[in-house]
Amino acid sequence: MSETFQPITLYVDADACPVKPEIYKVAERHRVKVFVVSNSFMQVPQSPLVERVVVSAGFDAADDWIAERARRGAIVITADIPLAHRCVTAGADVIGPTGKPFTEASIGMALATRNLMEDLRAMGDVTGGPKPFSAKDRSAFLSALDIAINRLKRAGFGAGAP
Repeated sequence: MSETFQPITLYVDADACPVKPEIYKVAERHRVKVFVVSNSFMQVPQSPLVERVVVSAGFDAADDWIAERARRGAIVITADIPLAHRCVTAGADVIGPTGKPFTEASIGMALATRNLMEDLRAMGDVTGGPKPFSAKDRSAFLSALDIAINRLKRAGFGAGAP
């Protein structure tokens, strides 16, 4: 099967994703299938384009489900740096909820920064988490998702959804 007939698929690491409504709107506009992956039941729109996937509560079960399906032509939405690394390595496009794309060129630094911050938090040198999610983040995400979908379409991937 040639790449021309492979559909674009979105995989959402959904448990803490603040941009699910935006993902659904973009998926409808582009006619792209979305898998909303979580450890617990989550409301999703009634649409043939959106499929809810509830995985076991095991550690990293949602990450494993997504990573097993990551490939060229897939777009993964996650803030989880280790999951982003696995998906970038598999050839998927990966975008954080703030619109930051994770690429082969950036994922190494993102992992190193994450590990450093984890160590600093463990030593008590850093407290608190990321800054609050903003309207600017939402707008940047929408732009990044549109860019990723259009780039894949130009590369020969199609919507392919009903």
